Amino acid sequence: MREYARKSGRRRRGTWRDGNHFTLLAEGRRYLPVMERAIAEAHSFIVLELYLMESGRLATRLIDRLAEAVQRGVTVLVLLDGFGAMGLDGKDRDRLRESGVALRFFNPLVWRHLGNVLMRDHRKLLIVDGQVAFTGGFGAVDEFIEAWFDVGVRIEGPVVADWLALFARLWVSPTTRGDGDPALVERLTETRGETSGERTMLGRVMWGQGYRYQAIRHSLHQRVITARQRLWVCTPYFVPTLTLRRRLARAARRGVDVRLLLPGDAHDHPGVRYAGQRFYGRLLRAGVRIYEYQPGFIHAKISLVDSWVSVGSCNFDHWSLQWNLEANQEVLNADFADETALLFERNFVLSREILPAQWAQRPRWYRLREWVFGTLDSWVTRLR
Repeated sequence: MREYARKSGRRRRGTWRDGNHFTLLAEGRRYLPVMERAIAEAHSFIVLELYLMESGRLATRLIDRLAEAVQRGVTVLVLLDGFGAMGLDGKDRDRLRESGVALRFFNPLVWRHLGNVLMRDHRKLLIVDGQVAFTGGFGAVDEFIEAWFDVGVRIEGPVVADWLALFARLWVSPTTRGDGDPALVERLTETRGETSGERTMLGRVMWGQGYRYQAIRHSLHQRVITARQRLWVCTPYFVPTLTLRRRLARAARRGVDVRLLLPGDAHDHPGVRYAGQRFYGRLLRAGVRIYEYQPGFIHAKISLVDSWVSVGSCNFDHWSLQWNLEANQEVLNADFADETALLFERNFVLSREILPAQWAQRPRWYRLREWVFGTLDSWVTRLR
């Protein structure tokens, strides 16, 4: 077990690899069937890592597919966050275990260790047979079926092995608990097969582990600094650090097309939205364009800078950039970037643009709630 973890860690962190193929999958109605089909076609192993999993229609479907895979002789490893999976009831947990799924939990809540409660595994990952992987903002919660807009990416090529190594390190981590045998991860090896489409795309896996390892944050900041033409960001939780806010403003001032695609009134945590709105004024005055999505809650996490795209679990807030375990798939490819831009443009049309003059005239009630929730956010950040 330890030997495998050491070997998996030898792959260079954040290494760009050629010969990949990436497919952008917008909305649950697109990526969920593709992921289910991949599970149904698995013949060797399946690994699944999620933050959110709650009992309901989607969780039931997923458990059924995983149980069927085990019956076919497939090894299935499921790693859930100890807090994000609190909505998964005992019956569903028992179903997973009794069906033969190896189930483990990252950082389960323990009263004597509540000081570590903020460190969560926020990654979202599915790997099948070492040949194909999926990441994005998805979870096994019914809202992802229709109510929430999210985006995933299908991954083929050498970077799949990097995703597998990332999963393996957390599976055997001392912070991970459960009945699933830690040694199971030793048996997982990359098996490369035929892929759909041409393998010509550059990609790398980039991740963060709270204060211990912030490569995902540094990568994002570097792209903001070097942006030349466009810098478009979609995030559901926009409470950026001071450094990131300044860099976004500077990019806009030097002529970069900087746009933020954020949730509107439909939000699962309205307080987070209000806390982030206190930064609108200065960003707007710097030339940043801000859009609030109207059809529903937009949960996607996408960054587009010129020909570089990042899709994954990381939000633009203190939790993701400083505390959580996060992971994104970065792609450096003009065609993929243009496809991502089209997705952004479709959603800009469905959004309300916040105009500087209108925002300056917003009601006092708006200003009060921004101050209240912004102050609470600052206190939580300082206490941590």
